[in-house]
Amino acid sequence: MASTWLIIGLGNPGPRYAATRHNIGQMVMDELADRRGERFREHKAGARVVETWLRPGGDKLVLAKLNSFMNVSGTPAAALAKFYSTDADHIVVVHDELDIPFDSIRLKTGGGHGGHNGVRDIARALATPDFTRVRAGIGRPPGRQDPADWVLGTFSAAEQKTLPIFLADVADAVEQLVDEGLLAAQQKHHSRA
Repeated sequence: MASTWLIIGLGNPGPRYAATRHNIGQMVMDELADRRGERFREHKAGARVVETWLRPGGDKLVLAKLNSFMNVSGTPAAALAKFYSTDADHIVVVHDELDIPFDSIRLKTGGGHGGHNGVRDIARALATPDFTRVRAGIGRPPGRQDPADWVLGTFSAAEQKTLPIFLADVADAVEQLVDEGLLAAQQKHHSRA
């Protein structure tokens, strides 16, 4: 029987942040929506959503881009989970990850937040860390650059050349996670690095 998956792409709202490293989760949601020819619409939970399917007759996907800032992602994420009656084992959060090199993907369920305030706030609001994270590597800043400035900066010219392929790979990882499970997605996408 088909089930509903809530896929949340983290980021910050507005055009000022749209192309920043911190918004890679929302960029992946755009990729997933574009593959299905869908457009986001406003939802009362404080998010923009696309309701679609993995494939016709398959699991339902709710792709979500939160209207809140990254550090307060929990309230709209929890409201969406309640609205769609989605338990933590069917919630996937796609986010940027400093501790993973650019163009690398890591998937895990549960565990700590690794200093990521968006993930921390979602775990708090859901009262559990037991949701799956698809972590898109953005790498550490060079030299002594402040990590906060790094994540709120845009991708370098070299990164921008491979960014569309990277976004497609992360979207593939999300689809495989839903379709085949965490282990299969880990085996394929962790071996890329």
